Amino acid sequence: MIRVGIVGATGYTALELLKILIRHPHVQISCLTSRDATEPSLDLVHPSLRGLLPLSLVNFDVDSFANQVDCAFCCLPHAASAEVVKELVARNIKVIDFSADYRLNDIATFEHWYQVQHPDPERVGQVPYGIPELFRPQLQQAELIANPGCFPSSVLLPLVPLLKADAVESSPIIVDSKTGISGAGRKPALKFHFPECNESVTAYGVGTHRHAPEIDQIIFRATAASIETIFTPHLIPMDRGILSTIYLREKTGHTVSNLLKILKEHYQDEPFIRISDNLPTTKDVSGTNFCDIGICQNRQMLVVVSALDNLIKGASGAAVQNFNVMFGFPETTGLL
Repeated sequence: MIRVGIVGATGYTALELLKILIRHPHVQISCLTSRDATEPSLDLVHPSLRGLLPLSLVNFDVDSFANQVDCAFCCLPHAASAEVVKELVARNIKVIDFSADYRLNDIATFEHWYQVQHPDPERVGQVPYGIPELFRPQLQQAELIANPGCFPSSVLLPLVPLLKADAVESSPIIVDSKTGISGAGRKPALKFHFPECNESVTAYGVGTHRHAPEIDQIIFRATAASIETIFTPHLIPMDRGILSTIYLREKTGHTVSNLLKILKEHYQDEPFIRISDNLPTTKDVSGTNFCDIGICQNRQMLVVVSALDNLIKGASGAAVQNFNVMFGFPETTGLL
């Protein structure tokens, strides 16, 4: 049994992570932390888990926490996460980090987009990116894994095989993504208040969303293709799910059926990637660790559509998949 702890266990992704880990046959959940001084029981924070795990959420103390766990899932915000991660790794605790602190290739890009000084700059650009379908060899011996962003996962999974096969043009690439409100997290904010967002669709972070450089840099890391995606996210009044519609051009000689074949061959042994002749919907993947991908033609442009659950394949399911790779368990363990 692997002793597991979660740093920052109050949010939506932590709830989904706990649901998966509770049924994982090789996991013992031994410590949960929060910044709530009252140290509430898990039942109070996540009532849906009532009676399943008799733990309270305690304040984080690095030495106490490290003595209780073999692996940590860190669910803290950017910058705050790296402060904790570097201390845990120094104590030989394996870590899967949910923040953006270790996803990007360089400090300059991180500090430009996140507007904070990085607490652990030496590791930036050295940490493997946690999409097993694309970077499995780097994850197998890792001490620290950067769990991917939810939007980037929905874009990288369809694009990387097509770019590696030199089947599509690297410019222009236009990404139009829709996400459910849980993507904003559990902390209350006016624009996510029900009367504000219900029956409304909103484009946000246009030209400024922090996942844009992550998409571009990880594509370069995976394919050596230098690209600049035009990425626009939209908030949709539903609880969960991401649908990304990607517009680009195929190279001469490639057809939709040929491109689907490339994706099917690339992912033929991957249990969580489903390539379809039909375009996917968010309902098809809700509550699962699947990413569904389809392709069609629209006049002179190729349209690639992917769907995933932002809380599962976009966050906690991906983290458990990374955990399974890190510790040598079948990747489907706890997830299927």
